[in-house]
Amino acid sequence: MASRCANALRAASRSRSFIQPHAFAFRSRTLATAAAEASTSTPPPTLPSDPKLTKIVDEISGLTLLQAADLVTLLKSRLNIQEIAMPAAGPAPVAVEEAPVEEKPKEKTMFNVKLESFDAAAKPKIIREVKAMIPNLTLIDAKKFVESVPKVLKEGLAKEDAEKLKKTFVDLGGVVVLE
Repeated sequence: MASRCANALRAASRSRSFIQPHAFAFRSRTLATAAAEASTSTPPPTLPSDPKLTKIVDEISGLTLLQAADLVTLLKSRLNIQEIAMPAAGPAPVAVEEAPVEEKPKEKTMFNVKLESFDAAAKPKIIREVKAMIPNLTLIDAKKFVESVPKVLKEGLAKEDAEKLKKTFVDLGGVVVLE
């Protein structure tokens, strides 16, 4: 029902400018020319065949702008139509800057364990631990690995596993960093 009334109001406002352009006596030549061009370039909308609707449209088209506004308000209240915010046809509204919301950085779940340095006295223990940790290394390769620090021991470990590995190397005398 609400959409019918809205459509009737739209049709009434259109019918005034498209169907009855001759009803207004234009004093300005430019207005008369603009109205003639508008009526020739755009075909008039089809009118409903119901005489009751035609009568309502004729009565609405005879209303002043204030009366039409009062009619819309009355129809909205009687038919319980709620207001819907329509976008403005003017310039875009200026966005109000809000205080930036501090986002908590996501907690890392995957870590790389990097051996930064070690005590000279702990070198043999660290070489043995590296050889045991990486299965395909020989003792010579493990020694070269340890001597070329800083070097990544393991990549993509879960936090718990990375913490355990770090604790093991720290206990042996190494300096380990989680990345």
